[in-house]
Amino acid sequence: MTRSQSPLLFLLLQPDRQVMNRWGSSAPYWEKHSEIIRRMFEPVTHALVQDAQIGSHQTVLDIATGPGEPALSVAALIGPKGKVYGIDPIPEMVGAARRVADRLGLKNAQFQVASAQRLPFSADTFDALISRFGVMFFPSPVDAVREMLRVLKPERKLALAVWHFAERNPFHYTVSRVIDRYVDPQPVAPDAPDAFRFARPGKLTEVLVEAGVRAASERLFQFNIQAPISLEDYWTVRLDISEKFRQKIALLSSEQVAEVKSEVLDALLEYSTDQGISFPAEVLVVSGTKGRTE
Repeated sequence: MTRSQSPLLFLLLQPDRQVMNRWGSSAPYWEKHSEIIRRMFEPVTHALVQDAQIGSHQTVLDIATGPGEPALSVAALIGPKGKVYGIDPIPEMVGAARRVADRLGLKNAQFQVASAQRLPFSADTFDALISRFGVMFFPSPVDAVREMLRVLKPERKLALAVWHFAERNPFHYTVSRVIDRYVDPQPVAPDAPDAFRFARPGKLTEVLVEAGVRAASERLFQFNIQAPISLEDYWTVRLDISEKFRQKIALLSSEQVAEVKSEVLDALLEYSTDQGISFPAEVLVVSGTKGRTE
């Protein structure tokens, strides 16, 4: 905190403690299923790479990297002469990312604990900046985007991916609709940290414009979430990576859990293929450019 910042502003910019705890408790599961998760969201990674104009030999920043994606995929793309940094406020996630990078032998990927509001980098450092499903959870998205612009080189691009509406994404609603019949869902405030905080088209673009991003634009990206796993395995993965689902399931009796699982597996049948699961999905990819420094 600088001397010009008030204590109130400092508190407002802190990551929500409940959100931090939720992701921290989920980190071991995200690490356990990291390869399946990478496959499921690989098309989103490719979309971000395209819109941020990432190429070989670049220096790239991945914000809210979780257990290392898309940073690890970018590391392979940019080659040994490039460098990718992944930051996340959750120490357990950063630890997982480092272990995966070591296991893959990637020397050009570095991970550290940091929040989007206070990036530990000098101005004009990066050739490109990306974030996949992270900005929805930032305490102050406008301040975070301003900080992104600070570390981005002039005339370079940033690209952020967020979920479109829940009803357009059966990856989310197939499980939640069943569980919500057993445990009443808690209402979510319109701008609370949530997966669908920026589902409304144009909402995140407005944030980028307010933050000073030049030529901000948005595109609807439609793809398939695919993974070579059974419906039973998907049920396990989906429960593991969602602390909210795990909390709700813990409130049910063993008989109710069995009922929920049976209903979910029935609902998932239409998304089962010979190659595994396949869900139609929609995200919004919002991008823009940092203006030339005067």
